[in-house]
Amino acid sequence: MVDNHEGTVMRLDDFDNDIEVGDQRGQGGGFGFGGGGGGGGLLFSLLPFVFSRFGCGGVAVVLGLLFFFGGGLPLLTGGGPVGSGPVTSAPQGSGGSAAEACRVDAASTAACNAFSSANKTWRAIFRQSGQTYDPPALQFYGGSGRSGCGAAQAAMGPFYCPTDQGVYLDTSFFDELASRFGAKGDFAQNYVIAHEIGHHIQNLLGTSERVQREQRRLGEREGNALSVRLELQADCFAGVWAAANRNRLEPGDVEEGLTAANAIGDDTLQRQAQGRVVPDSFTHGSSADRIKWLKRGLETGDPAQCDTFSGGI
Repeated sequence: MVDNHEGTVMRLDDFDNDIEVGDQRGQGGGFGFGGGGGGGGLLFSLLPFVFSRFGCGGVAVVLGLLFFFGGGLPLLTGGGPVGSGPVTSAPQGSGGSAAEACRVDAASTAACNAFSSANKTWRAIFRQSGQTYDPPALQFYGGSGRSGCGAAQAAMGPFYCPTDQGVYLDTSFFDELASRFGAKGDFAQNYVIAHEIGHHIQNLLGTSERVQREQRRLGEREGNALSVRLELQADCFAGVWAAANRNRLEPGDVEEGLTAANAIGDDTLQRQAQGRVVPDSFTHGSSADRIKWLKRGLETGDPAQCDTFSGGI
């Protein structure tokens, strides 16, 4: 696998064509809202709340004001059905195959490799718990695009849309991650993909819906605190994926991931942007907390150890 940035290369060279990939690059932007008829206006009016920024200009998780779930299992530890909601088809790309979309450039190949690997890992974890894993789709876009949750803009960075179960990616984000934030290397990129798939896991388990429901009745400060716990859990889930693929790690890979986690902590970003830190406004967690939970997943390899909602973080 070719890497555009300096750093070690995690050995993810067994790309599986059996993944759903769409490619909107070169098609121009879209600003329509999909899924839930009539709900788009509500989503648009609440965009500052819905798009919980990951840092570095974006990596957003769309909390999904247009979908509802039933039930759900916390952390793959019990029995019963995994919650699911109405899902609309992800916007289709150019009509080419997944392999073609993944061969556009080295960054696309790396993203597909990480996406394929994460899907394989979580499918096995779900199977061990007697559950069926419903994989997300990877949707490439360039500059602007459209998703089941509304417009996709490069400024948002990579994000997960629960409405169509899609991970949306403008690969130029990886250049910003390396040049602006010093998080070089393919493992830093893989961490971003794994984090977004972590949000898909939360979608499948009903965790996102429970957080959304609580946020609706809480004030901004308490709602932000719940968002932090959701994001830190996704970081831990990213670590679980890396732990399951430890035999593919090269020396320096883990350090690349920790460097990325440190660079996108709320306190680090706020200090850089405004010269001061406002903890009550955190939505993703401090650099120390992001490192802590990524390491928790890496060290345990157990999603049940990613409970960021019980006790302190």
